[in-house]
Amino acid sequence: MKNEPQTTPAAHVYQTVKEIEANAKTRMEKVLSDLQHDMAGVRTGRASVSLLDSIRADNYGTPTPLNQLATLHVPDPTMITLQPWNVSQIGAIEKAIRAGDLGLNPSNDGKLIRVPIPPLTEERRKELAKKLHHIAEDHRVAMRNIRRDANENVKKLVKDKTVSEDDDRRAHDEIQKLTDAHIQKLDQAVKVKEKEVMELK
Repeated sequence: MKNEPQTTPAAHVYQTVKEIEANAKTRMEKVLSDLQHDMAGVRTGRASVSLLDSIRADNYGTPTPLNQLATLHVPDPTMITLQPWNVSQIGAIEKAIRAGDLGLNPSNDGKLIRVPIPPLTEERRKELAKKLHHIAEDHRVAMRNIRRDANENVKKLVKDKTVSEDDDRRAHDEIQKLTDAHIQKLDQAVKVKEKEVMELK
């Protein structure tokens, strides 16, 4: 998890339990969309342009996403093609794909880069499934950190006598429900992705 702040900025003072719950929900939604982004870079047996999302090619000294340097297509389930907008970028794009830890071997004809997507070996599938589990665990930890932050913020309101002990209990229940629901969505998304990885096409 890269972008999820570990603690709520001290500057923000929450006035109500509802505000704390809304903030926690927004942050948990962010964790889910971050999860989708991280999982897109884990390849399955099928070609998909999102496979190259994590790769950056050198563009005059600036690491740049491939979709900002070329038009990406999937002409069939075993191939991704990239048509660079500037043919002088072909070498840099090809080099970035080779270096991208995806086990891909691009080739070009001077105008178009072809990236064959080889079938995954049993061993590679297991490695990718393991990688998915690590990604999932990182995001689960982020969810639990958000829950902890939210509960601490509610405790501050109780301490300041802004809310009652009953409100405190209710808020903790709500925050727990929110966390459970988001972790369930996370687990479901990972399960779907793992099935794609393990599926033999």
